[in-house]
Amino acid sequence: MPDSALLTDLYQLTMLQGYYEQNMEELAVFEFFVRKLPENRGYLVAAGLAQVLTYLEQLQFSSDEIEWLASTGRFKPAVLDRLATLKFTGDVHAMPEGTVFFPNEPILRITAPLPEAQLIESRIINLLHFQTLIASKAARSVLIAPDKLLVDFGMRRAHGSEAALLAARASYLVGFTGSATVAAGMHFGIPIFGTMAHSFIQAYSSESQAFADFAKANPDNVVLLIDTYDTEAGAQKVVDLAAALHAQGIKIKGVRIDSGDLADHARKVRIILDRGGLNDATLFASGNIDEHKLAELMAEQAPIDGFGIGTRLDTSADAPYLDCAYKLQEYAGIARRKRSEGKATWPGRKQVYRNYDDNGMMSGDTVTVDNAPCAGQLLLQLVMQGGKAVAGQPTLIEAREYTRRQLNSLPMPLRQLSNTPEYPVIISAELQALAKTVDERNTAP
Repeated sequence: MPDSALLTDLYQLTMLQGYYEQNMEELAVFEFFVRKLPENRGYLVAAGLAQVLTYLEQLQFSSDEIEWLASTGRFKPAVLDRLATLKFTGDVHAMPEGTVFFPNEPILRITAPLPEAQLIESRIINLLHFQTLIASKAARSVLIAPDKLLVDFGMRRAHGSEAALLAARASYLVGFTGSATVAAGMHFGIPIFGTMAHSFIQAYSSESQAFADFAKANPDNVVLLIDTYDTEAGAQKVVDLAAALHAQGIKIKGVRIDSGDLADHARKVRIILDRGGLNDATLFASGNIDEHKLAELMAEQAPIDGFGIGTRLDTSADAPYLDCAYKLQEYAGIARRKRSEGKATWPGRKQVYRNYDDNGMMSGDTVTVDNAPCAGQLLLQLVMQGGKAVAGQPTLIEAREYTRRQLNSLPMPLRQLSNTPEYPVIISAELQALAKTVDERNTAP
């Protein structure tokens, strides 16, 4: 997924023109954070860092892009010359992918010359926002059904091809078993899953013949969609076909239901399959499933082994965006603070510390000035120095295991799908004092 340096907002480039003309190129510190949680959410899961690091390492303007910028007539030749050689040379501190986090906690800190740190804002937000959004949504299903097969089914209604791929990655990071998106297998090594569509059945005059031909074409992955016409009748046809397929060395792996009362159909189908000797055949369900429907099915103890979760996951339908920001916190060694009504920020470069109770569960965080003494586990780590990713960055599999441990340490009340309590995040005395100092400086005559 190649990035373009033009994946930015125009005002980033117009600001760069101003910075260059005034020689404002000292170190700046920007931080990415979320102001508040979506309704009925108790936590978020940081994701997208790997793509951010790749973007920063590869950042440069092509000759075609410079030529196009020149054609707009907006930029002076000296500025275009600077852009032609621009690369990211800064440092990045970040929470590891899969870290559970809360409002007002920076999950990424950029330290770089002001023009560089400014230019990357739009794409940084774009990458971190989307994967964090989807990872946080997917984690809710993982916590509801930790022992079930969960598969991302959302590509066809995702908002574009990049969104489909990154949704597959984000959901796998937090514990989904895999994705139906084939390209996610090639790009990220994510296990891919798939059965058949109703069109395959409809293309045949006989549902049984469709089942038989599909099984012969895919003998190692015989999962049959049984609800095109009549779900229970379809299940019985699968049972009737099993002996003939077995004689050919083909085993029916499972069936899928995609409509109707999933719990009721699952119980009836399970009886039919077991009575027909297909006790090992799995039952997979899909169709407008999200964490809320999943919770209902789990509460009903529906005999379903796995779930395809699509549209509502890949679009994060109930919370389609995060109130997130990437803000200047320090420039030229001086702490800065935005004080806009409802959008004020805490100034300076910061660190986040986490504490745990005796049972290993998260008990409270502290946001403080970087390098200030504080008890707890330090969350922001150096991941890029001088424009190059620090050696030893985790693989997706390693990040997935780390995420599993993070979710396991999440207090039970925060896992609720509604009425979640507020997790304690303390703003340290040092940070509050710094904010007061910045405010007094900015209001001085």
